[in-house]
Amino acid sequence: MTTAEAGTLAAAGHAIEFERLSGNENGPTLVLLHEGLGCVGMWRRFPALLNAATGLPVLSYSRPGYGRSSSIALPRPLDFHTRDAQDILPAVLDAAGITDCIFIGHSDGASIAVVYAGATQDPRLRALVLMAPHVLTEEKTVMNIAQARLMFQGSDLRDKLARYHGDNVDCAFWGWCDAWLDADFRRWNITHWLPAITLPVLTVRGNDDAYNTPVHVERIAHGVSGKVTRVDLADCGHAPHLEQGEKVVAAVTEFVGAVASAPSPVVQTEV
Repeated sequence: MTTAEAGTLAAAGHAIEFERLSGNENGPTLVLLHEGLGCVGMWRRFPALLNAATGLPVLSYSRPGYGRSSSIALPRPLDFHTRDAQDILPAVLDAAGITDCIFIGHSDGASIAVVYAGATQDPRLRALVLMAPHVLTEEKTVMNIAQARLMFQGSDLRDKLARYHGDNVDCAFWGWCDAWLDADFRRWNITHWLPAITLPVLTVRGNDDAYNTPVHVERIAHGVSGKVTRVDLADCGHAPHLEQGEKVVAAVTEFVGAVASAPSPVVQTEV
């Protein structure tokens, strides 16, 4: 029987909100890395669906400044992906006692997973699932984040996000928005980490994603040194795990089952 645990972890000087679902103790833990406006609660049913389909433990956590984790001072540094990958994430893994894992990152969370895998070669990490990943800044992303800023100021978006982030809502939004819209962030690029990634990788992208173009999954497919499986979802936007959860869970379950396979050329699947 699956058991659920929720609370806070002490990691890297922060109180980190987390939720954990139990599973096969002999298998890897699926560690969920949330998007730029995400947190534990915003994964919704996805962790439970993954847990039921794979039988594996699932850990989700909110980065500092998000959800019910401790807050941070703004502005968020423009290298926040790298800082979260090199400072926060390993401390969370240590605090949670994770010794064997697969990262499942969404958007900014996928970027953090890329940096971590490329920079650390951590033997605990078996594979990467990258949903709607970003590896560089492109105009489409900037334009839509600028639109989100207008919505946050002039609609009920702030109230909707506050349901998940509580007192961190302004920290979460402005930390994300102001970093991405900073003129210096136009030079952000993490593709130099890709060649060092020898792990199996699954990319998942909606063909109607408003926040990026296929350039990111293409750079990943041709840049990493390990096997890449690519899933492109028709009629799907920036949150494949919420918009087409059954297809994403099925793809992740199949990928996890084959994670020990030898490297091979890119496999592209149209769904």
